[in-house]
Amino acid sequence: MAVKSNQDAGRDVGTGIQFADKATATAFNLKPHIVGMMLEEPFFSKVMRVISKIRTERVRTAGVLCQDGDLKLWWNPAFMAGLSGTHVRGVLKHECLHLVFEHTTTRKFEPHIIWNYATDLAINSHLADELPEFCLLPGRGFKALTEEDKEKMGEEAARRYELVSAKIESFPLNMAGEWYFARLMEDKDVADSIQNPNPGQPGPGQPGGECDGDGDGEGNAPGEGGQPGEGGTPGPGQGNGPSMPGTLDDHDGWGEGMSEEEREFVKAKIRQAAANAAKECDKKGQWGSVPAELRRQIRAALVAEVPWQKVLERFLGTKRRANRATSWSTIHSAYGPITPGVKRGHTSAVATYIDQSGSVSDEELALCFGELATLARKTTFTCYHFDTEVDEDSKKVWKRKGMPAHRTRGGGTCFKAPSVHANQRRKDFDGYIILTDGYAGDPGPSKLPRAWIITPEGQVQDWMAKYKNDTIVTMRWPKTREEAA
Repeated sequence: MAVKSNQDAGRDVGTGIQFADKATATAFNLKPHIVGMMLEEPFFSKVMRVISKIRTERVRTAGVLCQDGDLKLWWNPAFMAGLSGTHVRGVLKHECLHLVFEHTTTRKFEPHIIWNYATDLAINSHLADELPEFCLLPGRGFKALTEEDKEKMGEEAARRYELVSAKIESFPLNMAGEWYFARLMEDKDVADSIQNPNPGQPGPGQPGGECDGDGDGEGNAPGEGGQPGEGGTPGPGQGNGPSMPGTLDDHDGWGEGMSEEEREFVKAKIRQAAANAAKECDKKGQWGSVPAELRRQIRAALVAEVPWQKVLERFLGTKRRANRATSWSTIHSAYGPITPGVKRGHTSAVATYIDQSGSVSDEELALCFGELATLARKTTFTCYHFDTEVDEDSKKVWKRKGMPAHRTRGGGTCFKAPSVHANQRRKDFDGYIILTDGYAGDPGPSKLPRAWIITPEGQVQDWMAKYKNDTIVTMRWPKTREEAA
């Protein structure tokens, strides 16, 4: 079943979703809603900054996915333009919470469609007044069927619709996704009704169709490489009567095709963003509309923090290049000992820029280079000092032992200096690190992969998160050091 074009706008009889007409959808701009969240929803706006937003008709409503180390939000303009401003922001919050609660990475259960229902019920409990009526909500049944509706749907489909409706209406608010999943699965008739709402025909959230349209934005078009869009819900206006409500957003491809290493990296990235947002909100006492119970759940989700060392290791691991050399000590696979074999390895060259403003202590420098020492076997670090400019005389190739001399400059800090310096040497380096406390202005995007290592006493700046290819590492003192403090 193909997603209909915006010219076929109107209310979807089956689900009650209102799609905007083509002109309204074309004119719709998501940016004002993002800006509004910056002013009114500090937690969600900080999380949204690490997500690439892609406008496309390849998804029916919206959806988040983790791919290639990036967090992506796909959104359909005809869907978003058909919502009120409050509901647009509610959808954005909904997508953020899927990421914060790791629904797209590690917390996954089968059957997938049941888990989709469960995660939406868990998230929507906190957004009851901010989402459109067609969304799943514990304690609220589906729209009541008329006799005409039942006749159009058929007796069995109507029975299944009302069965699932009654089950969801019996649920309390604010339970975890796993709790809703267990309750839905324990009633076999309910579970089967969700998976097969109209026996013999694919229903909302069920496989059985294609989504047409072209991707629009950064990255691959949804529907490629395991992304949303491959077989989902029917398009606007499909069907002759009400159908089983599906989930608000597209959950296809959650966590598919990711290695364990990639999964851990994505977890670390979103946890870092969420932890920084929560810390800032706590510090200022400004959480926007986030209720106390949701704050508690967010903090609980962030307790199992991925070690900062793993994030740094992942950054360096992705920057390695393959080396190939002949070696007489390696026997050739085809010609034996009369011909040198091939010796292969992987190394990388990474520039490391050390903030000389005086705010990076020798103890913090030692903490950073102590970790780099464990990673230096396959990585060459070329170190420079910088303040408002890079000190060329401080250049030193670091060899795992000791620590680069710390103080050669002083004064202010300019992040543009190391960024320009590294980008001008792209033939020499595979990426670069800036070790700093974070207190300086936005240097702009980087052509080379860039990692910010923020000292334990430093501060991640809001603008850092907008560069999706950058990696942010916040160092932590060892537990013994923290306890001593």
